[in-house]
Amino acid sequence: MTAIERSRTVAVVGAGTMGQGIAQVALLAGHRVLIHDIDGALAATGASLVRDRVERMAAKGRLDPAEAEDAAGRIRAADGLAGLADAALVIEAVVEDVSVKRALFAALEEVVSPDTLLATNTSSLSVTELAAGLAHPGRFLGLHFFNPAPLLPLVEVVSGSATDPAAAERAYRTVLGWGKTPVRCADTPGFIVNRIARPFYAEAFAVYEEQGADPATIDAVLRESGGFKMGPFALTDLIGQDVNEAVTRSVWESFFRSPKFTPSLAQRRLVQSGRLGRKSGHGWYPYGEGAQPPAPRTAGPEEAPAKVTVVGDLGPAAALAGLIEEAGIAVTSTAHGGPYIQLPGEGQLVLADGKTAVEFTDVVYFDLALDYRDATRIALSVSADTSERTLAEAVGLFQKLGKKVSVIGDVPGMIVARTVAMLIDLTADAVARGVASAEDIDTAMRLGVNYPLGPSEWHARVGRDWAYDLLHHLDERCPGGRYAPSLALFKLGYADDGEADGDEGDEAAEEGTG
Repeated sequence: MTAIERSRTVAVVGAGTMGQGIAQVALLAGHRVLIHDIDGALAATGASLVRDRVERMAAKGRLDPAEAEDAAGRIRAADGLAGLADAALVIEAVVEDVSVKRALFAALEEVVSPDTLLATNTSSLSVTELAAGLAHPGRFLGLHFFNPAPLLPLVEVVSGSATDPAAAERAYRTVLGWGKTPVRCADTPGFIVNRIARPFYAEAFAVYEEQGADPATIDAVLRESGGFKMGPFALTDLIGQDVNEAVTRSVWESFFRSPKFTPSLAQRRLVQSGRLGRKSGHGWYPYGEGAQPPAPRTAGPEEAPAKVTVVGDLGPAAALAGLIEEAGIAVTSTAHGGPYIQLPGEGQLVLADGKTAVEFTDVVYFDLALDYRDATRIALSVSADTSERTLAEAVGLFQKLGKKVSVIGDVPGMIVARTVAMLIDLTADAVARGVASAEDIDTAMRLGVNYPLGPSEWHARVGRDWAYDLLHHLDERCPGGRYAPSLALFKLGYADDGEADGDEGDEAAEEGTG
């Protein structure tokens, strides 16, 4: 199946920001482009604005002047749907309303030829539901571009229940030919990005609601330890609390109110109070003239221990042993027991595992990092029973490694670790259910929301059992189903090791610390 020929017309219905962006992408790929809107003046304005952008690209040297002039002559507004009759592809970018979209596509079927591909740019509605009632539902699919469409490379190619595989393949190859990075996806609530991304927001909000840390500290830890470009509190302020919460609520409702996707009460209160983020002048953070962003909680200086003992295999934190030696701290190792770092005062430094510090004698938990060498901040978690000496030694140790240290409450799974574990679990479940391939999900999360690694890449890095064990422990401490690891994640723990016996996983999960 080949891409739509460049000589064929592409039509865009909806002349708003997204419609204009999609039109620009198709235009610069070489197609003749028609823009239609129920408001004819808006369609004309949209076409004019696209021409202006193309001309500015040429003026800035980003496009050959001859190409810009040619492109400007290939786009125009269409007065009515009848003007779209010869289009090979029609992409809809109108209001997110099922009845409006279904009426539009029913009308389009009366105009276009039977082999014309019809696509919706919806980000939240069911492609299958939108196709219901069409005479030719096999040629209908989703092409979910991300805003701004000319700049962001990702496009989710969504197949509804009735979508013909040949139609989806033709659309995929067309978008690929436009210079985009398409990913294939089944028609599921949230598609790939909006489904898999929920824990990034939800776990941060949960830590806040559990009084584990304030928004500025949580954001800083996810950026400076987890490697994420923005923290979830700042990001939802940018998106709009009402918009982000509506997506979360839509996914939750679509999954029959699964606890995996439960919305945040704290975020609901923000929306109810009108604190919607940047656009309203206040969200999680204040904005506007004179507003000062709050600083993350950072521990004061402490003296580093002269020596430590690494007990057992630190797994995802194994690089710490070498970093500690490089910092001039004596390191001895023992293969038996653990895993933890024994501090001189007899306290233990343990990687987040879904348990709580209060369960053990003198334990400090430390959070997961994308790269312990490059991380500039590390979170530590303690209980009221943790000795002052042990905490001071733990803080001093990481400060000696050049890290800022944020001490948070006794939250199981901490911040980065529980977020990454949930992302891994949702991805494993989605792959097992045929939503998308692991590779396409990784691509979507890197390109769609700028994650430092795709969830399956994280999984490979932390090890096959790590996420399952952490979630298993979290589920024991926070029952209700939110953290119950999926069957798919359980199976992956065995799929990578043919020698695992039936008792090995339980023994690993129950191995204590302290």
